[in-house]
Formats: sequence, C-alpha cells, structure tokens
Amino acid sequence: MDFVPAPRASVSDHVFGQLRDAIVAGRHRPDETLPGERELAAAFAVNRHAVREALRRLQQLGLVRVSQGGATRVLDWRVHAGLDLALALARSGDVLPVETLVRDMLEMRACVGTDAARLCAERGDAATGAALVRAAEEYGALAPDLDRMAEANIRIWRLVVRGSGNTAYQLAFNSLVAGTFAVGDVPPDARTAELLDVAGHRSLAAAIASGQGAAAARQARTLLTAPVTTPTPGREARA
Repeated sequence: MDFVPAPRASVSDHVFGQLRDAIVAGRHRPDETLPGERELAAAFAVNRHAVREALRRLQQLGLVRVSQGGATRVLDWRVHAGLDLALALARSGDVLPVETLVRDMLEMRACVGTDAARLCAERGDAATGAALVRAAEEYGALAPDLDRMAEANIRIWRLVVRGSGNTAYQLAFNSLVAGTFAVGDVPPDARTAELLDVAGHRSLAAAIASGQGAAAARQARTLLTAPVTTPTPGREARA
C-alpha cells in the first residue's frame, strides 16, 4: 500500500482523508476488502486506535462496512453515501475529489429553492410574507458588500424554506448552508450575478407575500441559476 505517513497533529483525520479519497476516486472498488487494522496502521505509521477511528467515520458516511470479524468492505458511495459526506468535508476545509461537485450542489440548491419558494407562497402565512419583504429591503441596503449580502441571502432563504412547511427541504437547506455549500469554499464573488440582483430578491419576496406560487418559483429559479461570474468593476446592484 502506498500511503503518506500521517502528521502528528491529526493522525485520524489524515488516515480518514486518504482512505476516503481513495474510495471516492475508485482506487478501492466496491466490495473490495481493505487491509486489516494492523496493516493500515503500519502503512500510515500510526497506532491502531487512529485507524479504528478513521474506519468508524468511513462507515458512518456509507463508504465502508465493518463486519464483526474485523474485515472492512468498501461500499459503492454513489449508492450508500448521503449529503453528510460533503458536509463532513466542509467542516474540515477538505474537498471531495469530484470535479463537478460545486456545480452539482448548486443545481440541487436551485431545485430545492425553487420548489420551496412555490410552497412558501402557497402555504406561508401573512407574517412570513411580511418578514420576507422586510428582509429583501434590508438585503438591498447592503449592496454592494458581497460578504454581508451573502449572509443576508441565507437569512432570506431560511425564511423561504421554513415557510414552505417541508421538513426534508429544511434539513437539506441546513446541510447546503453548513460550511458555505458543504463542498468547500464557494466565495460570494463566485455568485455575483445572483447576490447583486436586489430587484430579483424583492420580486421573490413580493410574489411569496401575495401568494403567487408559480411566480415565486420562476423568480427563485432565475436567482438560483444565475450564471456563475467574476465580480464586475463597481459591483453595481440591480435595484
């Protein structure tokens, strides 16, 4: 086995990260058996406790299955893993070795946000609509400060998702906003077109407040699928 010896500061994280990447990248195939704890400990130059902890975390994420006899079998992560795999990476500043992951998570975000906006307009009460209108006005006042707008953007969407009344969407939203997009660092500058569309956020809030589900869904999709751009000089917001 060709592994890099672990640094002393975080041996379990090191073992976990290398094994995780090897599994996700396909260097360890589904149904393959990993080396035993003793062999892995020797390969990584760590104690068996660090290996055992790493394997436990891999099992929790749906990447391996540890049998009672001690054998560790690789699982197909596309079948067994969930959003918590990406979330675990964001917490450590690590990034899953999947080239399209940021794009994929943004696409999922757009799907959830679009339907949540429709449901919020159809199910939300007057208080939710009023809170969104206020939040959209406060949002506009922050332009063109992308960092503060990004924080306020999360507050707006939290109101939308909560107003949708869909618990699964709420849990997905929590995962998506944990550690930015739960896929590493996606800076506000990469979302300039979306964040600076103040008029779009106001239109979204107005559609929800007036109970227009179809209009809210259209506006949400327009915002959430805005082209990923680089900042433009002056950062002028669309009011």
